[in-house]
Amino acid sequence: MASQKPPNAPSPLRGPLRKLTLGLFLLGALAVLLVTNAMLTHRFAEAVRNRAELRLALYAGAITGELQRYSAVPLLLSQDPTLIAALNSADFAATSRRLIAFQGEIGAASLLLLDADGRAVAATDRTKIGSQHANAPYFVQARRSSDTVFTSAPQETGRVTFAFSRRIMSGREGAGVIMVEVDLAKLEPRWATIAEAIVVTDSQDRVLLATQPGWHGKTLEAVLAAMPRRPVAEAFNRLSAWLGAAAADARIDGTATMRVDGRIPFQGWHITSFPAFQTVRERVNGVLALEITAFAILLALGFYQLSRRARRQSDRLQKESAALRRLNIRLQSEIAEREKAQQDLRVAEQTLAQSSKLAVLGEMSASVSHELNQPLAAMKTYLAGARLLLQRSRSEEALASFQRIDSLIERMGAITRQLKSYARKGTEALRPLDMRDSVEAALAIMEPQVNARHVRVTTSLPVDPVRVEADPVRLEQVIVNLVRNALDALNGQDKAEIDLLLTEGDTVTLTVRDNGPGIADLDSLFEPFYTTKPAGEGVGLGLAISTSIAKDFGGRLTARNGAECGAVFELQLPRADRAARLRAVG
Repeated sequence: MASQKPPNAPSPLRGPLRKLTLGLFLLGALAVLLVTNAMLTHRFAEAVRNRAELRLALYAGAITGELQRYSAVPLLLSQDPTLIAALNSADFAATSRRLIAFQGEIGAASLLLLDADGRAVAATDRTKIGSQHANAPYFVQARRSSDTVFTSAPQETGRVTFAFSRRIMSGREGAGVIMVEVDLAKLEPRWATIAEAIVVTDSQDRVLLATQPGWHGKTLEAVLAAMPRRPVAEAFNRLSAWLGAAAADARIDGTATMRVDGRIPFQGWHITSFPAFQTVRERVNGVLALEITAFAILLALGFYQLSRRARRQSDRLQKESAALRRLNIRLQSEIAEREKAQQDLRVAEQTLAQSSKLAVLGEMSASVSHELNQPLAAMKTYLAGARLLLQRSRSEEALASFQRIDSLIERMGAITRQLKSYARKGTEALRPLDMRDSVEAALAIMEPQVNARHVRVTTSLPVDPVRVEADPVRLEQVIVNLVRNALDALNGQDKAEIDLLLTEGDTVTLTVRDNGPGIADLDSLFEPFYTTKPAGEGVGLGLAISTSIAKDFGGRLTARNGAECGAVFELQLPRADRAARLRAVG
């Protein structure tokens, strides 16, 4: 009689089948983790790269704007009759003082006047007077060219000097060279908190600007090659690349970083950022921890099912309480592991949120100093006036000055609240604005001088907003220049009056009228260095710069004498909607 298998006897294939199932499960989980790691690392790395590329575009625009500010200065100074006369007569007694006055007005790092032999005959840094520059690139290239030339020369310290230079002509012969040094190194501290390293290189890969000390003057590839190597880190990096995940591009001072390159539209320059790879790894690890937790729960459920089947084969009555206790312990362990994973995820999210805040603060810092300069200058003027009033026991008038300072502080607070929207702008400096606000802001800056000279200022502004497309700071600069010129024209005038009229038609027109003696020479009014002020009180660049700003905005600045008396200046700008249509057609 053939033997029969007991009804509850385990199948001989059940044990190997369970092992095969467990092995396939673990392989599947490992494959999912590898795919997730590769996909999320690539996605998060691309997000970091996109943010870095946006910041590099902002920085490239800042560098280009800084260079454009000073590119026209050598042309203006090369036409200065005082400098030309000094080179012809070899009388340089007052030339350095004139260069110092120019430096204060244009904000250049330094100015240097060289004669035809390359000898420094005047400089804002008087220690350089008499030094020889015949072999300097800015002198040699300027002598050979009829245009303004740009040069960058390494110093002994490794840092690079940037300069615009131009030949000064006397008749048909070159009398000398004017050199304007540009300080781009002031941009480096603003970048230091954004990434592990940010560098600007020229077309030969030479480092011109860098947040890392000791990199200046070297090639970027040489700097990266000199970084200490870590075999374990490099092996892990190669393994990540082999598995299809994004890998670190370089190591800066032992920190894994990515490399993001950008282009600066100036002489083939490039800007490179090295954002830390750690933020990408932390975000990926957070997701991987969740997946590992899920797989652990599934595995635990699988073992639970196996154990449940095993318990059914035994005495259910005797093993029921023990099985419940084991199940309770296992569930508590799983809950504790899940809570720990959730706590780790919250810490990772808080770390990422803080990193994002720091990144926003770094982008905001590039705008703070520039936007607050004018209110600070006005506060300084009010404080000086208040000090004099208190010394003369005129406390009520001093209190009015303090109230004006309080309004300026409120304005500074409004500027800081708007800095985040400024940081989101691209490299375009122009934006739609209400020109009424610019007129009122300029009059607030000039109010102390207006009150000191007892001039009556009348403004006529439309009720509705008057929209133009401009840079608010430069637009206020033009209006301040026009009001200041009107005040200067009213010196010694009885019943001095200034009228400001803002109208809107096909174009937006701001008319500034005074009742002074008028303009004697309208043809030379907007030429550089033309001035009717006494020597030492002006160099004649205000209206020339204002005209250039108006052209940048797509408008123009004109002047004429009034029908009865006084001078009339008109600033005409295209309306914001018309400027947008012209850009779309262009």
